[in-house]
Amino acid sequence: MLIDSHCHLDRIDLAPYQNDFGRFMSAAEESKLEHMLCISIDLESYPAMLDLVSGYPAVSVTVGVHPNAHDGREPDVEELVTLGRPSKVIGIGETGLDYFRSTGDLGWQQQRFRNHIRAAKALHKPLIIHTREARHDTLRILREESADQIGGIIHCFTEDWEFAEQALELNFYISFSGIVTFNSAREIREVAQKVPADRFLIETDSPYLAPVPFRGKPNYPMYVRFVAEQIAQLRNTSFEEIAERSTCNFYTLFKLTPS
Repeated sequence: MLIDSHCHLDRIDLAPYQNDFGRFMSAAEESKLEHMLCISIDLESYPAMLDLVSGYPAVSVTVGVHPNAHDGREPDVEELVTLGRPSKVIGIGETGLDYFRSTGDLGWQQQRFRNHIRAAKALHKPLIIHTREARHDTLRILREESADQIGGIIHCFTEDWEFAEQALELNFYISFSGIVTFNSAREIREVAQKVPADRFLIETDSPYLAPVPFRGKPNYPMYVRFVAEQIAQLRNTSFEEIAERSTCNFYTLFKLTPS
């Protein structure tokens, strides 16, 4: 069985499933996908996202505002804590820093990041971290806010082993997406070989970043299998071992009982 530790189910293309989310969920179950973590990126679409998945025990959610979100409501710590209390909400984010798509004075983005960390600590729920071209500030703020007390995931990992080592020291897991299947992902593949067996996860980030052989096409949580197969090859082990280990790691991090 597999777990997709990061996907956006409210944004996937349901056309292959007759625009029926229930059909999609049946297909996911048939593909041996045991659980999915549906990630929030803004508060405006969050209620509809929660409503979409509310009837499915195989889906958990997070709540948070993506670092690139500009036009929506800016939550303070108190609001994030309130929204994050329900049991279906198992993490806070995705949050973090992105200096690729956002430019200029990014003090607002750093403060948003700090608010999410503080809410996660108040709730005792892990963080889902997005970082792009902001490695030093990401690590600095995680340290300054004592984020190691709660830990979480560096999602869609695109950094090098030096960054990974520091993230591991801060009590974070490393999550690999379809990017690890790209031939150009040399540094990411090196990290996938080195990361401790009890500290990695797999994800799709669907509908984005489809793995080979679907690169450039819409991505689906079922494609997390191709990420697992690539990591198994890199670590010279079996697909079954990677599936079992990543699933166990997910349940350990989020303190969940396996299905």
